[in-house]
Formats: sequence, C-alpha cells, structure tokens
Amino acid sequence: MSEALVTLAIGMIAGAVRVGTPYLFVSLGECITEKSGRVNLGLEGILVSGAMCGYAVSYLTQSAWIGVGCAAGVGLMLGLLHGLACSLPRVNDIAFGIALMLLGTGLAFFLGKPYIQPQAPQLPSLALGAWSGDPRWQSALAVNALFPIGIALALLLHWGLRSTALGLALRLVGDHEGTARALAYPVLKVRIAATAIGGAFAGVGGAYLSLSYPGSWSEGLSSGQGIMAVALVIFARWRPLGCLAAALLFGAAGALGPALQSIGVTWGYHLFNAVPYALTLGIMIASSRPRQTLAGTPGELSLTR
Repeated sequence: MSEALVTLAIGMIAGAVRVGTPYLFVSLGECITEKSGRVNLGLEGILVSGAMCGYAVSYLTQSAWIGVGCAAGVGLMLGLLHGLACSLPRVNDIAFGIALMLLGTGLAFFLGKPYIQPQAPQLPSLALGAWSGDPRWQSALAVNALFPIGIALALLLHWGLRSTALGLALRLVGDHEGTARALAYPVLKVRIAATAIGGAFAGVGGAYLSLSYPGSWSEGLSSGQGIMAVALVIFARWRPLGCLAAALLFGAAGALGPALQSIGVTWGYHLFNAVPYALTLGIMIASSRPRQTLAGTPGELSLTR
C-alpha cells in the first residue's frame, strides 16, 4: 500500500509540472492583461495558434526554440489585435475575445493540417532527477526547460508589479482609469501593450503543448486550457505567484487519472480526467457571490463588474 501511495505521489508531482506548465504561461499572460483592466477570452485561440505555429516552424527549421519564438510572435500579434480592437468605441472585450478564440482555432486547424503527421524536434528536458536511482523519480523530474523559465517569469512579474514604475502604471490603469488619466498615463497604450504581452505568453504555452507535452500537433491538443486559465487567474487573485501555485494545482488535478491508472485504479478513468473542469466550475461558482468583491480584483475589469 505504501509503495502504491509513493507511486501515486510521484505521478501527481510529475503531472503538476508537465500538465501545469501551459497553465502557468497562459495564466501569467492573462494576469498581465487583467491587471490593465481588460479580459481576453480569446486565449484558447491564441494557445492553439501558438501550438500550431511553434510545431510547424520547429519542423521547418529543425529548431524547437525558433518554434517557441514564432509561437510567442503569433501570440503577440493576436493579443495586439485584441488590444487594438477593444480600444475602439463600443467594442466589448468579452464578445471580441470569443470571436478571437474562434478565429485563432479555425486558422490553426486550417493551416496546421499538413503538420499533423510529421515529427518536429522537441524542447529539451532538464534531468533534475539524476540524483535518484529510482527511475520513477528520474522520469518525474525530467523537467522541460520552459518550466524554470515560467517560474523565473512569475518571480519577475511579482517583483515588477510591486516595485517598478511600469508595474505601478499597469496597476493604476487597471484599478482607477480616471486617476491614471489625471496623472497623464496613456491608458489605451498600456492596455494594448498588456494584452499583446499576455498573448505572447499564451503563445509560448501553446508551443509547450506541441513541442513537449504531449509533444505533437493535433486539433484536440488544448482541451480548453486557454479558457480555464481565466478562472485560474481569478483563483490566484491576480497575483503572479498565485498563478504559479494554481497552475501546479490544476496540473496535479489533470494528472490524477493517469496517476491512478499507474497504481492499477482503472475504474472511473474519464471521470477523473474531468477533475480540472470540475475544479474550474467550482472556482467560478465560489467567486460569483453577489455584492461581494474578490480581494485583488482590478477595479476596471469588466469581467467582475
């Protein structure tokens, strides 16, 4: 029994890292966007577009890192499109985000058909489990290189939002637009830049899906992770380090089914696979109480007003 519990724990730890990495990048990007007072529901389309572009460019150039860079560029452009469009009068960011989701996924499915079969170079892994003679730990701690980069970005954003002039400008624009305008901050430019940068982060998250885990391009690759990242940011209370913790939690939840299979629990496999979606639903219900404002909510965020 104890051996089974160790195997289950190792599987959950491995899943928290592997499954949680795309959540980390997408949620950090959405955190930046929502800190400016704008929400981007088109993250699913950006994630899928980044996955397709990253895989295609990696295959064509035989360089996974060039693929990641192109995925970030595609995410940046789609985020910029969202930021510019939502800066126009009477354009609703929720409605346009849904349109962007459909546009991004549709283009990715159409342009990505030639790349479903070919095998592209994959991102490297760091053998953090080399200290152990247990192959289970060695496999669980074979961490993709993007994961420590994501941790570094979370720490950098945590510091930047608290301690830099750019962080102050972003928070002021998202909390008090009138005050920001009175202090001559360029509100629209800040929001457009934040949305574009958030899109770039989501594009990198998509590249992780196609170039690391599961490591191939297909039309069912994302499974709604872009949409779930919006709930994840709310759960994290718009804090970068909270996004890191929530991404690991969601990753562990997503790995519950395979981890149970590894110890011989085969009943209810599809039910356990639904745990991340149930967790997302629970978070949205818990955060939707009337006449109650969540701690850390940006004052200008249309999603919570």
